[in-house]
Amino acid sequence: MYEHHQRVIQRLVEQFKADPECQALIIGGSLVRGWGRPDSDIDVLILISEADFQRRMQTGNVLYFDKDICDYEGGYIDGKYMDVAYLKDAAERGIEPTRSAFVNAQIVYSTVPELADLIQQVARYPEHERESKIKAFYSELLLLKWFAGEAEKRGDRYLMTRTVADLVLFGSRLILAHNRILYPFHKWLLRALSEAPDKPAALMELTDQLLKAPTQAIATAYVDCLTEFHDWGVDFPQAVINFTRDRERHWRQGPPPIHDW
Repeated sequence: MYEHHQRVIQRLVEQFKADPECQALIIGGSLVRGWGRPDSDIDVLILISEADFQRRMQTGNVLYFDKDICDYEGGYIDGKYMDVAYLKDAAERGIEPTRSAFVNAQIVYSTVPELADLIQQVARYPEHERESKIKAFYSELLLLKWFAGEAEKRGDRYLMTRTVADLVLFGSRLILAHNRILYPFHKWLLRALSEAPDKPAALMELTDQLLKAPTQAIATAYVDCLTEFHDWGVDFPQAVINFTRDRERHWRQGPPPIHDW
């Protein structure tokens, strides 16, 4: 974290310490992960009471943005109001991007005694989900490899673009899960992948080739690279079953992701 970020954070602390609503300030994002740039914004979670949070939810006033407090070019504060119940839910059943947001999180102000332990629980890799995720991600790769061939055969640019994006997503998530690294969402996916210690030697190069010039041949080489790296415990017939479950029948278990509405 750069000195000017630390200076602005201190100003933020002084400002919110005078706010009776504020119980804690937690800094997350790229700065605490060591991924920040001089012009990076500052991500902050503003912890408030459950009653205060519910009042804010009713009015939609749950976001905080401040550009004036920053004295460096391109800087701004990107904040969200939340309550302790949110952190407890995240520790119990949070998705990986939510958990990843708290990796190396810094508590810069707090009146909540158990906060440090709670954040540590949130940022912990969900080991109980690891095996099922690995099998699901690898199943995606085997079927997407086939879709790449279909896209090339049909000359369907949309299908190829979509297939390649999913190949990189699930191939990267497979390796992150293998290394017990939380998925930080799309913006930082390849950065996290580059830092994963145990991965195929050619994976980053193949990822770059696949994104720059997607073809069936490169998609095949990408999947084969991951197949040869480790026995993921899934053959093609089982992959079809898993793919069907996760892509076609998932809506029966709860609300589907937004891209499947």
